[in-house]
This record gives sequence, structure tokens and C-alpha cells, in this order.
Amino acid sequence: MIICQEGARSNARGFQDGQLAGMVIGLPCVMNYMKDEARKKALMDEIFSGKKYMCLAITEAFAGSDVAGLRTTAKKTPDGKHYIVNGTKKWITNGVYSDYFITGVRTEKGLSVLIIPRGEGVETKPIKTSYSPAAGTAYITFDNVKVPVENLLGEENKGIYVILSNFNHERWSMACTSVRMSRTVVEECLKWSHQRIVFGKRLIDQPVIRQKLAKMIALVESNQAWLESITYQMCNMPYKEQSKHLGGPIGLLKMSITRAAHEIADESVQIFGGRGLTQSGMGKVIEMFHRTYKFDAILGGAEEVLGDLGVRQAMAKMPKHAKL
Repeated sequence: MIICQEGARSNARGFQDGQLAGMVIGLPCVMNYMKDEARKKALMDEIFSGKKYMCLAITEAFAGSDVAGLRTTAKKTPDGKHYIVNGTKKWITNGVYSDYFITGVRTEKGLSVLIIPRGEGVETKPIKTSYSPAAGTAYITFDNVKVPVENLLGEENKGIYVILSNFNHERWSMACTSVRMSRTVVEECLKWSHQRIVFGKRLIDQPVIRQKLAKMIALVESNQAWLESITYQMCNMPYKEQSKHLGGPIGLLKMSITRAAHEIADESVQIFGGRGLTQSGMGKVIEMFHRTYKFDAILGGAEEVLGDLGVRQAMAKMPKHAKL
């Protein structure tokens, strides 16, 4: 949590994603599901040392939060020694410069996950977004890519468990950075309100500005407290218990934090005025946050999907005969 939140203080949204995102969401699939221990160690050494980059390639143009809808296929060769992969992936963080792609594919009877090294048949193109080119957001094409069967992670046709296994940590890490950026924005607004003179007095002396700041501070502090509570549970619960109990709460936490960011981004621009729309000068942090905060509301599962997940998990444990 500390590393995630301190990294966010660089105030350069694409920087942290460019350095860590692919590793954080891709490498755990290798660590937890690769059967060849020697090869696993070699891959981990390459990634942790920074010699090679890795990304998680799940999302497609027609399969975002609906992971089960992905269309990229992997068909075995007649000798059973290779998969032939065809399809496309979209909005893949770090994909532009990754050396390995942890790729969700559709096999004969379900979903599977393969490690696909960059090579013949693999093409990546940068996607221009309002975020940052440093994140390496990519459109990836797999054209008859030959992948050894040894590159399968987990069990064939049971890749959904590999994909879902790290979703909680992925969403949690996004929550960490989003709420920390919100805190930075509140800090910028407090400083600006102390120095900006309007109608003969400081902005902070205007009751309407203090009301905006009060709402922003309350949103940051409440969500940070919730984040620390869940983080404590993650540090003290076995992984199986986390998977059983924390998926819904983490989904609701991420939804709450990105909803708060929406409010904070809006109010901060109102406080900074024209400077909050300018990419240089005193309002540049505000402009950057207002332009990029929505990424957290979409990536790792959209707000609506995560909110629904949280309620469904709560209802699953609801006593069947509960009533007023």
C-alpha cells in the first residue's frame, strides 16, 4: 500500500503504470500457476530485474469486464505440442514494449491462459489515450502464433481461475493509487485557496469554498480508512479466505474511491478555475487528475460491475428467511 501510494505522488499518471502495472497484474499468474519451477524462477528474475517487461493481455474490443466473452482462440496442432493463437487484444497496459504476454484465450472447452513471448506473428500498436504514452497502452494482434503447450498456466479450459486469481489485488492496487491522487489534489486545493485573492479576500475565506473542501476531505479520509481496513485484512488472512470474503468489499471500495475521485476532480477544477484546465503552471496537477481519473473507474472492472459484485456477494451470505 505504501509503495503504491508513494508512487502516485510523482503526479505523473502514466509513470507508475509504465514501470509496474504489467508486472503487478501479469507476473502473479506465472508465480502461482507455472508448473516448471526452474523456468518460473528464470522468468521472475528477468521481470524483477527490469531486463524484460510483461503484461496481462485479457481485454478485447468485445470483452472488457465480461471476461468470459473473449474471442482470441488457441487451437492445438495435430501432434499436440503447440497451440496456434489467433485474435486481438485491446487497451493492454505495457503492451507496446512488453516481451511476454500473459494471454487469455479460448480453447476447445473453455478459457485458458498462455505465456506468449514476443516473436513472429505478434504485433503491437500504441493506442492514443487521454492518459499517457508512458503506460504503453496497446492493441495486440496474434496471427497464427505458435506457442508451446508448456506455456500453459494452470489447467487447460480452467483459465478463468488464473484470470480471476489476481483481480482482487489488481483492483486493490488501483484503489491505493486513486485515493492517494485524490489526497494530493485536496492538498493542492488547500494551498491554492490560501493564496488566491478573489473579491478582496482569500478563497479560503469564502464559505462556499470551505464547503467544497470539507466534502473533498471527508471523501478522502473515509475511503483511506476503508482501504487501510481492507489492507489489514489482506495482510492477516490466508489467500483462500481473502478470495472467499474480500472480493465484494474490494469491488465496493474501488467503486467508492473512483466515485469520490469524480467529485474531487470536479470540485478541484471549480476551485482552480481556468488554471485547472491548463497543462502547465500552478494548476497542472488538477488538470492531469481531471483528465485521467476516469481510467480507474473503468480498468480492472467498471464501477457498475464491481458494485454489483459487492451486493451479490453480500446477498449470497444473507439468511434466506431474513425480513423486517
